[in-house]
Amino acid sequence: MTDKFDKEPADAEPSAAVSKDGGDIPPEAIKAIPVRHYGRWVSGVVVLALVALLVNAFASAEKIQWNAVGEYVFDPTVLAGAGRTLLISVLAMVMGVVLGVILAVMRLSKNPVTSWVAWVYIWFFRGTPVYVQLLLWFNLALIFPVLNLGPIYKDEMVDVMTPFMAALLGLGLNEAAYMAEICRAGLMAVDEGQTEASHALGMSHAKTLRRIVIPQAMRVIVPPTGNEFINMLKTSSLVYAVTYNELLRATSTIGSTSYAVMEMLFVACIWYLVMTSVFSVFQYYLERRYARGSLRNLPPTPWQKIKVNMMAFSRERGSSV
Repeated sequence: MTDKFDKEPADAEPSAAVSKDGGDIPPEAIKAIPVRHYGRWVSGVVVLALVALLVNAFASAEKIQWNAVGEYVFDPTVLAGAGRTLLISVLAMVMGVVLGVILAVMRLSKNPVTSWVAWVYIWFFRGTPVYVQLLLWFNLALIFPVLNLGPIYKDEMVDVMTPFMAALLGLGLNEAAYMAEICRAGLMAVDEGQTEASHALGMSHAKTLRRIVIPQAMRVIVPPTGNEFINMLKTSSLVYAVTYNELLRATSTIGSTSYAVMEMLFVACIWYLVMTSVFSVFQYYLERRYARGSLRNLPPTPWQKIKVNMMAFSRERGSSV
């Protein structure tokens, strides 16, 4: 004779315990023990140790006079060089954006001549180094001794192709090739139905580009354009080759006369970091502006995150008191 036992199913929930007075005893709270990731601590300690060794190596270098870095950061020659770097970068970027939009439209044109010319332009300027292009413009007088535009303008090429002009053309025309591809990608990202609808309303091709396609393409064009400008600030150091007195040349000149070569390179790095950081902030807010049409809720800005954390911290302190 086998005894019969009442068995609960394996998947049944356990019944709550019953106290002596008939009430249910609540189950104990689960004590979650987080998994210890020892590898993270070890890797963090190793990285911090390497950073400390690197900082100590620079700080204890006997041949580097760190007081010279602070002395020359706001030197008038350095400030003038930083201003010229900013000027040539802005002007070259404006030239690159305007010409890049034109080249992108030419590439997308159904006219085979304009499309082919734009392709050859982009192929040449993207396929040759910026340094070589700067030298070609600076030595253009070897090919065209005189710039003759008929009754409009005529002068010696040596007087026309100044270091500033060579730097502007070298940087601006090279940037136009990259901006052409960025703009072309942005224009192609707009749905063709937008163009068809505008043509159905009687809008011309130029008005469709200006009022319908380009405003929508800006959301795709702006982020890489900001990166291109930040890269332009650093690439402008190559105009040192055409004797344009920008930031790197100004600091190098001071370094060669004061024998503080490494110190002046640190000064140049400081100003490049300042300029790129400032324009990175502008790029961030410009991207937010053009992202309003694609995102329902924009992500909070760093300042908004700080305000939220400060309010949460103040509430916690108030509740604890």
